[in-house]
Amino acid sequence: MRPRDRILANLESIYREAYERATAAGDQVRMSDLDAAYQREQLLLEVLLDVRDALASLPASASAEPGSGKTAGSDPIGALETIHRIAKLR
Repeated sequence: MRPRDRILANLESIYREAYERATAAGDQVRMSDLDAAYQREQLLLEVLLDVRDALASLPASASAEPGSGKTAGSDPIGALETIHRIAKLR
C-alpha cells in the first residue's frame, strides 16, 4: 500500500506541472480551473484514503460477510457494505 504522503505528492506534482504550463501560456482561465480541480481532487482523494485506512484497520473478521468466507478485500459488495457501516457510525 502506497503511503498517503506519496499519493498526495503525486497529485500535487501532476497539477503543478499543468499549472506551470498554463502560467507560461498566460492562460488565466486554465489556471483558475486547475486550482479548483486540484482542490476538488485532493478532497476526494483524502476521503478515499480515509476509507482505505479505515478498512485496513478493521480486523479480518469485521470486514468479512458472516458465513461467506470472503473478506472485504476479495468481495467488492462486502467492501461497500463495510464502508456503509463505517459511514453510519460517524
